[in-house]
Amino acid sequence: MSSANPLNAIDSAKVSTAALATFLNIVDAWGLSQTEAMTLLGYDDNTRSTYFKWKREPTSVKLQKEKLERLSYVFGIYKALQVLLPNPTSADSWVKKPNTAPLFNGESALSRMLSGNVADLYEVRRYLDSERGW
Repeated sequence: MSSANPLNAIDSAKVSTAALATFLNIVDAWGLSQTEAMTLLGYDDNTRSTYFKWKREPTSVKLQKEKLERLSYVFGIYKALQVLLPNPTSADSWVKKPNTAPLFNGESALSRMLSGNVADLYEVRRYLDSERGW
C-alpha cells in the first residue's frame, strides 16, 4: 500500500486556487500594483512569469508552503483591519497611510510589508492582533 495520498494533492491544489483568488481580491481592495502583489508573495522580476501564469490559469496553481504562509499573514492583516476599522474604505486604505507606531517609523504598513521578508508580514499581523486585544 502506497503512503502517498492523492487526496492531499487535490486538496492542496484546491487550497492554492482559493488562496490565490482571495489574495487577488485583497490586492484589488488595497489598490496594489502587480509589483507590490508579487513582492508580498515573495516574488521578484525574475519570477514575474509565474505570477502572470497564476492570474491567467488559477486552477493550475499549487503554492509552496512558504507562499501559503505569506498569504496567511496577508489574510490575517486584512481580517484584523476589517475588525478594527469596520468601514471597508478605511480598512482598505490603512495599509498605505503613514503610521506613527514605532513598528512603522512614520511609514505605511505596506512599506514595511514590501521589504520582501516574511517576518515583516508577521510583525504587521502581530501589531494588528495586539491592537485588537489578541
